[in-house]
Amino acid sequence: MAVHPSVIKRHRQSLKRRVKNQEIKSKIRTLIKKVRQTIELQDRNGASVQLKEVNRALGKAVSRGIFKPNTASRWMSRLTRSAHKIAATQ
Repeated sequence: MAVHPSVIKRHRQSLKRRVKNQEIKSKIRTLIKKVRQTIELQDRNGASVQLKEVNRALGKAVSRGIFKPNTASRWMSRLTRSAHKIAATQ
């Protein structure tokens, strides 16, 4: 690594951002798993509440540049579709 002050600062910033991005990604993956579990339990109300929470978290992550918009949209679409399937069966 170079010894320039700007490079040292950039590296320090990148390490901080990496930790923060990992935390956010982990939180979103956990939320998605919870939604899938709720959908498997056939809980419509719980699934809809959790879907809103996932949607909010994904929107924030997209605005911060952690995920690409199409990726977040695809995940939301798949979750919503499976949630609607349990709504149709009941």
